[in-house]
Amino acid sequence: MLNDIELQNFKNIAHNVRQSIIEMVYNAKSGHPGGSLSITDILTVLYFKEMNIASPDDENRDRLVLSKGHCSTALYAILAEKGFIPKEDLKTFRKIDSYLQGHPDMNKIPGVDMTTGSLGQGLSVSNGMAIAGKLDKKDYRVYCILGDGEIEEGQIWESAMTSAHYKLDNLCVIVDNNNLQIDGKIEEVMNSIPIDKKFESFGFNTIVINGHDYNQILDAFEIAKQTKGKPTAIIAKTIKGKGISYMENKVEWHGKAPNDDEYKLAIQDLMNI
Repeated sequence: MLNDIELQNFKNIAHNVRQSIIEMVYNAKSGHPGGSLSITDILTVLYFKEMNIASPDDENRDRLVLSKGHCSTALYAILAEKGFIPKEDLKTFRKIDSYLQGHPDMNKIPGVDMTTGSLGQGLSVSNGMAIAGKLDKKDYRVYCILGDGEIEEGQIWESAMTSAHYKLDNLCVIVDNNNLQIDGKIEEVMNSIPIDKKFESFGFNTIVINGHDYNQILDAFEIAKQTKGKPTAIIAKTIKGKGISYMENKVEWHGKAPNDDEYKLAIQDLMNI
């Protein structure tokens, strides 16, 4: 259980990340705010408590694959909070000569472990990282964040079979279960519910949590670390657009930028959290 100081620290970091997300998308006039805001609290816990990442170049560091790479603003913002990239560079998001493009590039951005963007591929690469860790007798863990719309991709389930077959207990999958994708509700586009039972049937240890409750997030990661002989899938129930009143649970904010008035309202919302 987090004490009051730790809890407030997480809240402060998450607030800064959400503000950076809004600033980036607003300045670029494009981006994906909804799903970036929904994974903010998970990334906050990963980068400021859970993961061993003192340096982005340490070969023994824990790895993170943001398979839903279109939500790059959340990753860029957390890397800036961590000090891996300068905060002022966030203003260049999606500019033609910027290294911070719409999808993260591992060859240009410190702290990015996989170039992502084409949905469905992140778990396959995460498997490779986890297998390599076992072969090399390394202690690092691999975390893979999937979207709940993304898991409609068949490659995800081929990869899930591989994760369980090789008993990758150093792999933790987090499904950002905000129930919305670009075309609408996931159960209406291509129903994948119950997500936890599907991963369980593929050989995963599964945990369902509130993806905005820091204690539940931490407890789930601890269970994942203690689970041996199988990978873990954390199904994180989240709110798309979390923290911005007019974006929350609104599918239209999957991939568009706020106008001037909407930007001002978003900043006001964040000030009131």
